[in-house]
Amino acid sequence: MELIRLIGVPMDLGADRRGVDMGPSAIRYASVTKKLKDLGHQVIDSGNLSIRTLGDSTLDLSSVAISKFGHHIKFEEEIAEACEELSKHVELALLKNEFPLVIGGDHSIAMGTLAGIAKHHSQKIGVIWFDAHGDLNTPDTTPSGNIHGMSLAVALGRGSGRLMRMFEHQAVIRPENVVIIGARDLDPGEKELIKDLGITVFTMHDIDRLGINNVMERAIKIVSKETKWVHLSLDVDGVDPQFAPGVGTPVPGGLSFRESNFCMEILAKSGCVRSLDVVEVNPILDKQNRTAELAVSLILALFGDTIL
Repeated sequence: MELIRLIGVPMDLGADRRGVDMGPSAIRYASVTKKLKDLGHQVIDSGNLSIRTLGDSTLDLSSVAISKFGHHIKFEEEIAEACEELSKHVELALLKNEFPLVIGGDHSIAMGTLAGIAKHHSQKIGVIWFDAHGDLNTPDTTPSGNIHGMSLAVALGRGSGRLMRMFEHQAVIRPENVVIIGARDLDPGEKELIKDLGITVFTMHDIDRLGINNVMERAIKIVSKETKWVHLSLDVDGVDPQFAPGVGTPVPGGLSFRESNFCMEILAKSGCVRSLDVVEVNPILDKQNRTAELAVSLILALFGDTIL
């Protein structure tokens, strides 16, 4: 049984399309708290952090930083502030021996989750990045300026000065302890960084070739090697859009509903995951809350829900 701290982060500043700020509400509407309690867990819901969104009249919509490479980085200061606030909540949950379950919100919030873990836990951190994308763009490679496409790179020490400040200008995770699962849409700069750092990526081609069970066994071995903590960052666009239509950046050819649940079941059996963020649920683009319900199904599988 886990004592779970549910933290909502309704942020959409890291993405282009509106709606992902309503992700926490959609996941709660899909009864995540009740269903976790039905599994025997204790759940404390902290509610949502107070986050400015693109619809906030007090937000400067021209808030764009220019990197030293001349590229635009959108809402850098605002996102950094939000992630710093999230990191405090995650760190406090860990101090109370609670399992932080962070629900978003766009994928930039993962920086805040990882910052909070790093402040609490000084040992090497393993990370499973379940995503159609790499989120490994840097200020000199980003094609959009959207920070949700840079969050993993920042945690690896390849970010802008303001974003790196929350990590005290250091990498908080090492490339040899990171595994990306489900990738099928990588930008040229991301491919180069993957090669340069030696990050393990299981693309959909790899999953088709090796099989999902083999992939998960390899992934767990990598992220658990000489680490004391494993974090799962779960972007629902890792799942194929036919099962998860409510995402801002859908990419066809992803994991099936059953494959995704299997991943969570294997992780549950391993017992290695100690923190989780679930991101990019967009109710505006969804159909009858199917994507939020899928997200809850994956959360439940990670926390021990099984067929029998």
